[in-house]
Amino acid sequence: MVMTVLEAHVAPDRIGDLERAFQEGSQVLPAGLVESFLVRDSGDTTLFRIMTVWSSREALEEMRASVEKPKGVQMFGAAGASPSLAILDVVVHTRS
Repeated sequence: MVMTVLEAHVAPDRIGDLERAFQEGSQVLPAGLVESFLVRDSGDTTLFRIMTVWSSREALEEMRASVEKPKGVQMFGAAGASPSLAILDVVVHTRS
C-alpha cells in the first residue's frame, strides 16, 4: 500500500469551494484507490490535507499516467490553492 498526502493552505473564504470539490470529485474513484480523506489541521484551520490510500504504487502510477492533472490537485485548485505532494510507503496497516 501507498499513501499520498496533498497539503495546502486554503483562504478562509475558499474552504467551502474545497469541500464541494472534494465531495464532487470523490463520487467516482479510480481503480486502486482504497480510501481518501479531506482533513484540516486542528491548530491551523487554513491548512488542509487530502490523504489517500492506494492499493499499490503501481495503481498510483497508473492513475498519474492516465490524467493530465490528478483530481486532488484539481480540488485544491478549485479553492485557489497549490498543494505540495508527499508519497509514503505504508509499512504497517491495522483496522478495527
